[in-house]
Amino acid sequence: MIDKSFLYTAVRASIEAGTAIMKIYSDPESDFEIERKADNSPLTIADRTANRIICDMLEADTPYPILSEEGSHAPVETRQAWTEMWVVDPLDGTKEFIKRNGEFTVNIAYVKEGKPEAGVIYIPARRELYFGSVGDGAYKIGGIGSLPSGCTVDMLKEKALRLPLEESRHGEFVVVASRSHLNAETEAYIEEMKREHGDVRTVSRGSSLKLCLVAEGVADVYPRFAPTMEWDTAAGHAIAAATGACEVVRADDGQPLTYNKADLHNPWFIVRNISADK
Repeated sequence: MIDKSFLYTAVRASIEAGTAIMKIYSDPESDFEIERKADNSPLTIADRTANRIICDMLEADTPYPILSEEGSHAPVETRQAWTEMWVVDPLDGTKEFIKRNGEFTVNIAYVKEGKPEAGVIYIPARRELYFGSVGDGAYKIGGIGSLPSGCTVDMLKEKALRLPLEESRHGEFVVVASRSHLNAETEAYIEEMKREHGDVRTVSRGSSLKLCLVAEGVADVYPRFAPTMEWDTAAGHAIAAATGACEVVRADDGQPLTYNKADLHNPWFIVRNISADK
C-alpha cells in the first residue's frame, strides 16, 4: 500500500495544478496557446503548466519516477525496471477544456508492478476530488479548492464520502460513454446491454469522469472501444479498484488492464460495477 504521505502529495499536486489550470481557463483574454502534437491531439499552456507543477512536487516529495503524458518518456528498458512509479495526465480532456465545458480532470496514479494501487482525480471546474488506494477505500470530496495547513489523507477521509455512494443506487442500468468517441462498437455494446437489462440509460461525459461515475455507483458500466493511453486510465482504474465494487478489464479476454507496458496504448476495455450485475 502506498505511504499516505505520498498519496497526500499527489492530492496536493492535483489541486495546485487544478488551480493553475482554472486561472488560464477563466481568463477571457487567454487563447490557450494551442499546439498540435504528433498524433494531432491538442496541447495547451494549461497542460504544460499543470505538468510542471505536478512533476516538481512529486519529484521533491516522493521517491518514485514519473511517466507523464506531457513529460519526456524514459526508454522502455529504463521504464520496465521501475517497480513503482507515478503515471500522470496533467490535463485529461484537453478537448473539453478548449470547448470550455468543464469536463476535464487532473489525473495522478501510483502504479506498482504494473498495477494501479492508488489514484487521485481532481475536477478543477467543479472543485471535486476523488482519491483512493487499494485496501484503504475510495473517496469523494466536493467544494475543495485548497488544503489547510497540516492536512493529511486521514483528515480528508473524515470529510469525504466513501465510494460507491449508497444513495447512487438506481433501478435502471446506466451506461456511461465517451462524449467524443461514441462509435459503432460502443453502440452495439449498448444494444447488447439493452437486451440483457431492459431499461438502459446512456450518459456521456468527457475525460476520466467516466471512470469516476462507475466508481461512484452512478453508472454501472463504461465500455471503451477506442484508443486510450495508460495515463488516461491509471488514476481512475486505481480509484475504481479501491472501491472494492468495480473492475477495469480488457474487452477481449476479461483480464485486468496492466501498466508500464512497452506500448503505452491501452487495449479496448470495460469498467464495470461488479455489484451492479443483475
